[in-house]
Amino acid sequence: MRTFVLLLGLALCPFATSTAQDTATLTHADTLRGALTPQRTWWDVTFYDLHVAVHPADSSVSGYNGITYRVVGAVREMQIDLMTPLQVDSMIQDRERLVYRRDGDAFFVTLVAPQAVGHRKTITVYYHGKPRVAKKPPWDGGFIWAHDSLGHPWIATACQGIGASVWWPNKDTQADEPDSQRIAITVPDSLMDVSNGRLRSTTPNGDGTTTYEWFVEDPINNYDVAVNAGKYAHFSDTYAGLGGTLTMDFWPLAYHLDTAKVWFAQSKSMLRCFESWFGTYPWYRDGYKLVETPYLGMEHQSAVAYGNRYQNGYLGRDLSHTGWGLRWDFIIVHESAHEWFGNSITTQDIADMWVHEGFANYAEGLYTECLFGKSAGAAYVIGLRKNVANDQPIIAHYGVHEEGSGDMYYKGANMLHTIRQIIGNDTTWRHILRGLNQTFRHQIVTGQQVEDYINRMARRDFSKVFEQYLTTTKIPILEYKLRDSTLSYRWANVVPGFDMPVRVWLGKDTLLTPTDMWKTAGVRLQRPEEFHVDENFFVTAKRVE
Repeated sequence: MRTFVLLLGLALCPFATSTAQDTATLTHADTLRGALTPQRTWWDVTFYDLHVAVHPADSSVSGYNGITYRVVGAVREMQIDLMTPLQVDSMIQDRERLVYRRDGDAFFVTLVAPQAVGHRKTITVYYHGKPRVAKKPPWDGGFIWAHDSLGHPWIATACQGIGASVWWPNKDTQADEPDSQRIAITVPDSLMDVSNGRLRSTTPNGDGTTTYEWFVEDPINNYDVAVNAGKYAHFSDTYAGLGGTLTMDFWPLAYHLDTAKVWFAQSKSMLRCFESWFGTYPWYRDGYKLVETPYLGMEHQSAVAYGNRYQNGYLGRDLSHTGWGLRWDFIIVHESAHEWFGNSITTQDIADMWVHEGFANYAEGLYTECLFGKSAGAAYVIGLRKNVANDQPIIAHYGVHEEGSGDMYYKGANMLHTIRQIIGNDTTWRHILRGLNQTFRHQIVTGQQVEDYINRMARRDFSKVFEQYLTTTKIPILEYKLRDSTLSYRWANVVPGFDMPVRVWLGKDTLLTPTDMWKTAGVRLQRPEEFHVDENFFVTAKRVE
């Protein structure tokens, strides 16, 4: 039901490699995976009823998903996604077996029952097989079949980017989400499963397995749905937040319980900081959880995956190269920031993933600011620039399931930090960040909608700023000349019409508005070397003669 408006008629990684590709290499499969095809747009998901048995002995799964939907347009074939090598056993509607054809990772189903606009129907897809194994999770997605240090099976899923249909059948697009979802996972009795939402029941099956039924009351994007099966311990806490009392549940491996009770306390200061900047935590009904996983981390909604090994930084490293990143746990902070940007505000197309990752990366600087002050937060974000590759544009091709450059993290964060400087009023900036989360709460958006909202609330047109940083690999260059008491300046290496203000030192802090044409200003400098650009602006300066 949580569907991008046009449809109705209208984890993470700082070192992720880009998946952007030339349009000449895009395939039929890319289009089926990423496009809002006619076979997807006539129906709107309202509920997923997912039941999956996990079999560690042979690394396989079996089960079914009941897909309840509302008819919103002229009925076509129905496209349901499930990636090879998984196999569909049958599809049932109104007790009748349906005919379907497979086209790679997409199944096209012929419906026989009446499908009138406004009607709600359910189709149940039964399936089995050995899902794709994640070789380098979370960036190379699929199932993780691991063992903890005591040799116990430790199983998890991570599928952002590749898509949820890597392990369960669904409409595998970010443009449609259910209003709610059941997640019933069956595992051997020796293990426990922790999934999203709240645990409703634990059922021993009498055959050496137990079923854990979790229920998510709020909309959830499909790549957030998670299996976490292991030898877990549990402890809980509460947080008095903007939305009332928030339950906090923590699921470390049993032998890490004492460590986790101390370490996971960071999550409270994180919630306090992010609620102050972004507004109410979006999932009070489903709670907040941290779940230890055999891979680094992922933003699984209301069940954040944690694998940072109980240390500060990113596996003990400071991604900002400033020291500030070693003062807090990267995974707790970054992945939890996605509860606002990524999980509550979700982009229709992964080409716009900068909305998820740019804001989450920027949130790291805000958290540093909350703990250590504004200058520390700024230093953290500025330090991230050393990681910018400028290899490809941040925004990729739409409709073909393609992510842009990994610069969506660091460059995206620094673009937002620069916009904050131009606005020049932290109260306004906070209102914009909170307003985004209020206006687009639990909604699916385009990047353009986010840009338009910032422009409207800031009462300034940042369209050329967004174009520069998101669609090109060029960092603006402020070219300048100093002669006597006159400064000449202009923008170079920019898109046509680029007129972003920039703060410089001309004997005092001065906000200039360069264009790609030369302008002049009077200066009061003792020495030409005193001229500099405020480092909070993500630009370079070049003196020319």
